[in-house]
Amino acid sequence: MAGLSFVAARAVDLQSVVDRAVAETRAEFTRPELKAEQLAVTVVDLRGPAPVSASVRGDERFYPASVIKLFFLAYAHRLMEDGQLADSPELRRGMKDMIVDSYNEATSYIVDAITGTTSGPELAADELEKWHHTRGVVTRYFAGLGYQNVNAQRKPWGEGPYGREKQDMTAHPPARNFLSTNDTARLLTEIALGKSVSAARSAQMLELMARAPFAPKTAKTDPDDQSLAFTGAALTPGMKLWSKAGWVSWARHDAALIELPGGGRVVIVVFTDGREHANNRAIIPAVARRVLAGLR
Repeated sequence: MAGLSFVAARAVDLQSVVDRAVAETRAEFTRPELKAEQLAVTVVDLRGPAPVSASVRGDERFYPASVIKLFFLAYAHRLMEDGQLADSPELRRGMKDMIVDSYNEATSYIVDAITGTTSGPELAADELEKWHHTRGVVTRYFAGLGYQNVNAQRKPWGEGPYGREKQDMTAHPPARNFLSTNDTARLLTEIALGKSVSAARSAQMLELMARAPFAPKTAKTDPDDQSLAFTGAALTPGMKLWSKAGWVSWARHDAALIELPGGGRVVIVVFTDGREHANNRAIIPAVARRVLAGLR
């Protein structure tokens, strides 16, 4: 790598690590086949003087499931910082339940609070246009910051949308939110570095994302626990984890910030697609384990 700057050389090294991690993981999961288009990975190494990133299919758009809740959280803090959203115990409870436990009901409340829209019966065409524009404020905010692949128009649902939510999905495609691993890694990096809204608010966001990857499993442990069933399964003692996972019947994702035993940190975002892989709890940690092993 003669002639390359230190940062450029680190980027080349990291890209090799990510390429190898993806290739080896795809080679491991062949029954059913983990196809190239069913996996995206972005890694940001925060250990040096400047962040260095690498990705495979990092700009591809995936349905984000609950990972979108990170974007709702960041925008809520933006509004609070600007005095446009009143802080309250109930707002804090909603944000906590949205991130810590990934509750969709809490997320519905937060989306209402930050966009000024509510779910409800169908609307007349002109009213729906106004509603759609108002709901789009989160997407426009991130686009204004230069994010390329963030659609945060929809609430996450368990049983599905009704009324004006369903009406808007039909009238104004795309019907679902989307994110890329690159955009997700950018937000998580900004939070990690104290640059999302402010240092104090970034710290508050991180506090909600703190996980316990070495907590003992019990009979009552959720098999999809965010601490244990995603990137956390790849960690070794001495590492710390902050994350937001997302999973539905056709997708499984995690956005993770990992602190290494020496104190350095790395962001690993892995998105997978396909009903045949959504319940496979081994793919995401397989990628993360290989990335962590390849770091120098």
